[in-house]
Amino acid sequence: MSHALRAFLKRPTTIVGVLTALMFQVIFSVIWMSGYDGITDAERLKKLHVGIVTLDSQSGPAIAQKLAQSLPVQTHRLEEDEAQQLLNKRELQMVITIPQNFTESLKSQEGTASIRYSINESNPALIKSLMSSIAAQVTAAANKEAVGQGVQVLLTQAKLPTEQAAGAAASLSERVTSDFAYSNPVQGMNNQMVPMMMVLASYVGAMIMGMNLEQSSIAVAASGIGKWRRFAARNVINIAAAVIVSLVGSSLVLALGGQLEHGFLAVWGFQALFVLTFMFLSQLFLLLFGIGGMLLNIIVLSAQLVSSGAMVPRELLSDFYLGLSKVLPATYAVEGDMNLLFGGAGNGGAVTGLLLIMAASLALGAVAVGLRKNRIAQPSLLSSAQ
Repeated sequence: MSHALRAFLKRPTTIVGVLTALMFQVIFSVIWMSGYDGITDAERLKKLHVGIVTLDSQSGPAIAQKLAQSLPVQTHRLEEDEAQQLLNKRELQMVITIPQNFTESLKSQEGTASIRYSINESNPALIKSLMSSIAAQVTAAANKEAVGQGVQVLLTQAKLPTEQAAGAAASLSERVTSDFAYSNPVQGMNNQMVPMMMVLASYVGAMIMGMNLEQSSIAVAASGIGKWRRFAARNVINIAAAVIVSLVGSSLVLALGGQLEHGFLAVWGFQALFVLTFMFLSQLFLLLFGIGGMLLNIIVLSAQLVSSGAMVPRELLSDFYLGLSKVLPATYAVEGDMNLLFGGAGNGGAVTGLLLIMAASLALGAVAVGLRKNRIAQPSLLSSAQ
């Protein structure tokens, strides 16, 4: 036993394995604890946007003004069509609509009025929870004010009969109700988690595949194959693998009850695009730093899971992580997946973002290869330990 233990500890791969496990703990703890710190603070909630549509010309403007002063989010007075368009693009997190007959409904002694809340479910799950909580606060405040006004009316009617007084009291218990309208509904928690799962599986697969291709590149260099031919071969393998890997991933999502609003081919094509982008980006760090580039890949993986918007709205993140999300491909992968799986605006912006990152990664990778000396490769840690 002791002999076997000493033999293992003499191998560089054993040390590298232990250090890798340790670095996963350090990196994920630092990035996730700092990334999610303070996401429900008041100043962060102010980064969320709610549209207010006032179809009632009597009390609607006054209600909208009170909401703008009291809500913990940014509010915008909008026309109904514009508000729905911005909601579909995820530029608004909720639309509050004061219906046309709101005031008239409250004037009758036994009448009730509804405030309509429109929420786009094609968002991180936290959005629905936060907006539902805000909607409940709005309705409670409006109901309290409406009941207060009703009480004033009743006080002017002295000596009501007992039965009439009881009926009036019951009618005042709830004058304003909530009417929720959900667009792009998500069918179950399993579907809600698909964008994050696809990003996690795709990037982890890409960086491990890149590590093995780096090992293969080191091995074939000894047979006299030049650096540019090795680089070209790696890219051909990446392209072919991205098509096959994305086909398997999209097929499994569909087979296991996944929600596809825009068809299988669109989902497959888009996943192939972001998987290939992941492969080129993870390959870049390996071309720059060799196997040591895996440390950067672990950092990028953790940062993308925090900042992509798959679990927590990017608007609630700190300025650092919000800025970081704009240059990492997972942000555009999640945005595009939500549009294709659940519904939403077009995917032009997401595709453009991925193409730019892919082109930059490929170009920088070519620069890294050009700066390398075309020499016989030195054995890596993994191969030297065998």
